[in-house]
Amino acid sequence: MTSSVSLTNYPPRDFAGYGRHPPNPNWPNGAKIAVNFVINYEEGGENTLDNGDAQAEANLQETGPKIPLQGERDIPMETQFEYGSRRGMWRLLNLFEKHKMSVTIYAVGKAYEAQPDIARACEEGGHETASHCYRWINYTFMDVHSEEKLIHQAIDSFRKTSPSGKVPVGWYYGRPSPRSRALVCKVYRELGLELLYQSDTYADDLPYWIPDPVVGSEEGLLLVPYTYDSNDFKFFIAPGFASSNAYYEHIKNAFDTLYEEGQNGQPAFMTVAVHARMMGRPGRFPALRKFVEDIASVSDVWVATREQIARHWVSQYPYKAVKV
Repeated sequence: MTSSVSLTNYPPRDFAGYGRHPPNPNWPNGAKIAVNFVINYEEGGENTLDNGDAQAEANLQETGPKIPLQGERDIPMETQFEYGSRRGMWRLLNLFEKHKMSVTIYAVGKAYEAQPDIARACEEGGHETASHCYRWINYTFMDVHSEEKLIHQAIDSFRKTSPSGKVPVGWYYGRPSPRSRALVCKVYRELGLELLYQSDTYADDLPYWIPDPVVGSEEGLLLVPYTYDSNDFKFFIAPGFASSNAYYEHIKNAFDTLYEEGQNGQPAFMTVAVHARMMGRPGRFPALRKFVEDIASVSDVWVATREQIARHWVSQYPYKAVKV
């Protein structure tokens, strides 16, 4: 049951951040940059009558903008998602494991339930599973009781599909409500679970702390920024990537910029975001493969999961209570 805790207790907007001279994260082994790959795994968690929804999915698919099919199953849409679980995800995992790179899976709980072999393979392959909620739907206007129920469902679901019973320590919605940040903190606190970080922010090239939205300034919530720009979903929106070469050029430019800054004493981290049903397609996949091969040949790059980056940051820069 939802408590009387304020769920929209936001800190003031921070336009200054770390300023002109951000802190040195002191990445392991003197790395000049940390690179985090995120695979969004949503296949089976989308809108479909098969999940009891009133309409079919219409977002992030190959045929361009469309109106959701009401009261009927959209088989072309469903099978696009199924490609991600049947082929795309395995292609991506094979690439990263070939290069011994651990990545973060933004996993939808319902998607893991639909294909538990994927859940098992991700954990046994040394990858991090972060929660991408229980369903891949829009939470923006969801009522608080329904959203809190789905957070509990996600936790229960991940515990069941994890070979070790592990619950994600990181969360990313993508389409959160104004209450999502506080609700996740609240539920984890009530259940006695570790919430290491959240990622519904795009505000920096380094992690940063904010006061915990439930208990206030005496404790902190670590935010590990995500990316919209180095993200393959831009193949499906305008303006976006018109070709795989454009995607490669963009993420390589981002890497080169941050790597140079790291050489000059200001290391940061970058996220490269892909989706199983998008970058897992053979026509797009070579762009990612080329980038992975590029950075695999650079010695002072730390390829890490978001959990590893967050734990490192906490060890270097623990939260300092804000005096009010």
